[in-house]
Amino acid sequence: MKILQICHRVPYPPIDGGNIAMLNMAKSLSIAGAEVHLFALNTLKHHLDPEKFPADLRKSLHFQCADIDTSIKISGAFKNLFTNESYNVVRFYSNAVAHKLKDLLIRENFDLVQLETLFSSPYIETIKKHSTAKICLRAHNAEHIIWERLAASEKNFPRKIYLKFLSKRLKRYELEVLNKIDFLVPITPVDEAVFRTLGYTKRLCCQPLGVDLEEYPFVQNTNQELSLFHLGSMDWLPNVEGVEWFLKECWPEIHTQFPGLKLNLAGRNFPEHIVNAHHPNVDCVGRIEDANAYMSDKQIMIVPLLSGSGMRVKIIQGMALGKTIISTTIGAEGIQVSPGKNILIADTPQEFLRAVDHCLKNPEQCFQIGKAARELIEENYSNVSIGKKLLKFYQS
Repeated sequence: MKILQICHRVPYPPIDGGNIAMLNMAKSLSIAGAEVHLFALNTLKHHLDPEKFPADLRKSLHFQCADIDTSIKISGAFKNLFTNESYNVVRFYSNAVAHKLKDLLIRENFDLVQLETLFSSPYIETIKKHSTAKICLRAHNAEHIIWERLAASEKNFPRKIYLKFLSKRLKRYELEVLNKIDFLVPITPVDEAVFRTLGYTKRLCCQPLGVDLEEYPFVQNTNQELSLFHLGSMDWLPNVEGVEWFLKECWPEIHTQFPGLKLNLAGRNFPEHIVNAHHPNVDCVGRIEDANAYMSDKQIMIVPLLSGSGMRVKIIQGMALGKTIISTTIGAEGIQVSPGKNILIADTPQEFLRAVDHCLKNPEQCFQIGKAARELIEENYSNVSIGKKLLKFYQS
């Protein structure tokens, strides 16, 4: 089967959830026996020299990319207020990219085009005009849900109104796309239910994010000093919101109770106001090159998400490495976890404090939760099995 995978940015290096989700899917479908052609929008914000995309993957995935500037511009956002389009999405369309995609579609005869996220959907008309391939949307999130949740938690009134405006437009656009595609691949049962509620009645295949277990060696050092850490890209608003909330509402009391405990923060594009706040015993290192190396000597991962949708790749990665996850309910959404067995759930500052207290005072149980988390990933989130299941769905 010949599949064209269109990504809204180049999925390399695999250092954040989106890149990992897209690259792992391409590799898993290829391993399962599909001929995968990866076409990516090379955005200005996440620009990558095509030569830095690994040579073996360039060959096996027939990698191509096209430059585009998706930057948010005040003038563009203002003009968009007087249109019916979603500014969140329209930024990802350019005539130059559409022309390059058209040439690829004419040159190759694809059986299926897999759109990665809603932000690849502006090219649906180009695909339909120049190809007979079926079109599938792989929905990493129910996008409008993210913005609805951001709006609900926003305290600044003008910003709250604007976020509500964006979420309504995004919801309308999401509905339009659902009517244009042939198949849908949500990554969580929660998002599947959202899309069904929106009226999607065609075929779908719910497939979670997968990992290559060989890339995540499970080695627990039960003698290491326990510390907290958060790892996530800070150009995603729910991560910023969650970290700010944790530092303001949770960390002061945790630090008071455990003055020797350290909180480690890492991720791309950390806001300066967080870095320069100098919270006690908080080490913010910003962007890192190797997530596994960063996590190797840390055991307790916090995921204080208050909004968002889809599945948190960093939780899957942390579980694969046997880390003890303390997450909000929203953060763990879509993952088949058993609270108290392979994860700890905390939705309030008091609950985060109790979870941290439990880990520090019961280190053996803390490490056991991490071990159970690894077992969950082995059983349900292997790249190989996910690729086989999805390809079988496409072939049917």
